[in-house]
Amino acid sequence: MTANIRAIRGFRDIHPEEAFRLHDIETRAREHFLRYGYHEIRLPVVEVTELFARSIGETTDIVEKEMYTFEDRNGQSITLRPEGTASAVRAYLQGGLKSMGGITKIYYSGPMFRYERPQKGRYRQFYQMGLEAIGGGGPLVDAEVIDLLHKLFELLEVNDTRILINSLGCGECRPPFRKKLVEFLESTSDKLCSNCKKRIKTNPLRVLDCKVSVCIEALKDSPVMLDFLCPDCTAHFDRVTEALDGLEVPYEVDPRIVRGLDYYNRTAFEAVCERLGAQNAVAAGGRYDGLASELGGDAPGIGFAIGMERLSQIVDWKNRAISPPDYYIASATPGARIPALNIADLLRSYGYCVETDLEDRSLKAQLRSANKLNIRSVVIMGDEELERGVLKLKDFDKKTQVELSMDELIESAANRSRSSKGDA
Repeated sequence: MTANIRAIRGFRDIHPEEAFRLHDIETRAREHFLRYGYHEIRLPVVEVTELFARSIGETTDIVEKEMYTFEDRNGQSITLRPEGTASAVRAYLQGGLKSMGGITKIYYSGPMFRYERPQKGRYRQFYQMGLEAIGGGGPLVDAEVIDLLHKLFELLEVNDTRILINSLGCGECRPPFRKKLVEFLESTSDKLCSNCKKRIKTNPLRVLDCKVSVCIEALKDSPVMLDFLCPDCTAHFDRVTEALDGLEVPYEVDPRIVRGLDYYNRTAFEAVCERLGAQNAVAAGGRYDGLASELGGDAPGIGFAIGMERLSQIVDWKNRAISPPDYYIASATPGARIPALNIADLLRSYGYCVETDLEDRSLKAQLRSANKLNIRSVVIMGDEELERGVLKLKDFDKKTQVELSMDELIESAANRSRSSKGDA
């Protein structure tokens, strides 16, 4: 017997109800991004491996352990994208978007790929929406990006997220902090988890972001970047918080907020929701003024990415669900099958969702299907109705059934359609 073929571990099918939820979030997010002047860019799923090795950093967990990397038929090393920012900046530089002047505001959505241990809300193929403001290095850009994220949660009626912010400093003030941090971590390494012991030499800032309880306890008295900021970074961070206060965006300064990728500097932020448990970050981002230089260009930037699966978990879906079709066209006799298809098409032309029988089933079976699909309006037609030029309209909610002409049905549908669009 042939074995059943199953999806690869960590990769999954997204069934219609969840797909509806993701699409609903994406639709509302796109409209929201556009109000701030962001436009969509569609990025390739596969890039040359060098893009991520140079931008993310060769000593990061992503590059060392989590990327899906392989050689194509020409022997070139290519990688399924693990994140979107590097691709967006590469597209900005390659596509000449810099020549347009000012700040380029773009957003993207789609699947990302990382070889991680699958768990609830975290998969090896996962979905993100992200946006980038490239070409602007000022603190007001940072504040507007964080404001946009906060207002998106308000739009989605997610009211229990918290915005955490920090400064990661710059190339001038980060080295002294890193030196102090490494000294502290080496002095307390016996209290750290095995992963963080390795990170001391490769990526010490990542230790601050560890969610393991022993590390959280051990790091209570660790040095913080905010104490090492140079005057320019201090002024930048102060201006960001001043603008957020002016925009009435609630936030918390959290010195443990770091980014796991090498290209981040200055402002870093996360949106967290305690309902998600230990892995509580819904969105994360920050400033990356040095990323373009790693890719052969020069442009400051800031952005964030949202984990769509996690966001979907915390949106209240009680009043948002897949709507049932508006009509079911039931044919009582074989001669009514094709006329039923014609009426279904006519109603669809007015914007209605319509189901009809395609399997030559009995009228009783068709009515059962309509009820199962929660369709409340059923149009019934047979040879007799066709001969008299009438239709039967059955309303399951009102428990009524009336006769009307085809013209009356179409006129009623057209009026309802115009009314729903605000034209009547």
